[in-house]
Amino acid sequence: RKGFHKRAFQTMQKFYGVPVNHRAIAIETAEINANIRASQGSHAWYEVFTGPRMGYRTTLAMALQMFQQLTGANYFFYYGTTIFAGVGIQNSFVTAMILGGVNVGATFFGLYFVEHFGRRKCLVAGGLWMFMCFMVFASIGHFKFKPALEGSHDAKTFGTVLIVFACLFICGFASTWGPMIWAVNSEMFPYRYRANAMALATASNWIWNFLLGFFSPFITGAIDFNYGYVFAGCNLVGVAIVYFFLIESSNRTIEEVDTMYLIHVPPLKSSKWTSEMIERELAGSDNMQLARGGRKVEKRNREEEANAQQVEGNGVLGNNIGGGDSLPQHSLPADEVPAHIQQ
Repeated sequence: RKGFHKRAFQTMQKFYGVPVNHRAIAIETAEINANIRASQGSHAWYEVFTGPRMGYRTTLAMALQMFQQLTGANYFFYYGTTIFAGVGIQNSFVTAMILGGVNVGATFFGLYFVEHFGRRKCLVAGGLWMFMCFMVFASIGHFKFKPALEGSHDAKTFGTVLIVFACLFICGFASTWGPMIWAVNSEMFPYRYRANAMALATASNWIWNFLLGFFSPFITGAIDFNYGYVFAGCNLVGVAIVYFFLIESSNRTIEEVDTMYLIHVPPLKSSKWTSEMIERELAGSDNMQLARGGRKVEKRNREEEANAQQVEGNGVLGNNIGGGDSLPQHSLPADEVPAHIQQ
């Protein structure tokens, strides 16, 4: 995009560990050029709602970011000092170290979970885990910890239980809903709409972050630990949204995920869907010639596209290696190309 072709080739060479004229780099270069073409041109901001199946995806992304905040994680991060004070931990630095340490440590488990169990299973399991933790936290806090005399043995005992379940909750959040919501949001949009759609989803996250941070003290002052039941209910709603509306995107390309949304693959069956189930080219949004607003598909001039691709092939993937930044074709057996490139 910036014209630094030779630098890009060298980076890909180091990444793949192959010569600069290797066929894998040529294929990767062609895909990058195709993505650049797809993102060029005038795309009105409102196309994130009017484009092909974009209203569904943008609304889903904003809802997922909203319920990431409504899981209640920031309730502990922002007001954990007040909660833990009843157990005798008066030092706010110690509280921050406990919660922050658990949060950072559990995130590494999320890296394993997301690649081995998929997005949907992890988000559903994580939401149910957080629901359980908040139910115990709210019940112990309201019925046991609050009535106990300050400084008594019961207060410290039940306060310790609150800390344990707060840490268990953060383990579930940091390994599932914390990082994975950002992953699934970045995977559900085609290239031409990704920037604007992700901006709206991120705005949803921070709006609800502000609302919770602002209103939590007033709500907690009115209903104390019953606030946990509100977050528990929100976790169940978040699980339902993931289960019924989110398509599994693990181990799939952006084009495959885009196609799954366009052809209305049922989310409950999406984990078993493969691109071989359709006997045609992937129907990605980036491959469509859309009218302004993204509501209509215009007729494409296949002859002009073929000529453009031939020109690009002669320039970017041609046989001139010594005279610039172009790549030569290098005919190698298919089995020498990395497996994910073959796919």
